[in-house]
Amino acid sequence: MENIVIIGVIAVIVAIAALSARKHFKGEGGCCGGGTYRENKKLAHVAGKKTVRIEGMMCENCEARVERYINEIPGAACKASHKKNHAIVSYEQEIGDEAIRAAVERAGYKVLEIR
Repeated sequence: MENIVIIGVIAVIVAIAALSARKHFKGEGGCCGGGTYRENKKLAHVAGKKTVRIEGMMCENCEARVERYINEIPGAACKASHKKNHAIVSYEQEIGDEAIRAAVERAGYKVLEIR
């Protein structure tokens, strides 16, 4: 009977680890998920910039994730820094703070301030 309980506990641990690893390798984890490929998005002209203070970035993978989600906004390009806990968003035409906030939150992080 004890062997069955031990095997059951081990099976649950292995299942949780497998799900976590799958999420990690697909780049869906909050931190350190996926590769560090970073698109260097260029804008035709820069009309302005906003600084976004972000909580939760821990590494270069986190930076790449934030940049990828913000770069999906039409007319926006981003450069993030986990060391400074912020991202600089350049834009061709004015972009609302809510669009930036939504992109950062979809990436799995929290916006503290946009200025």
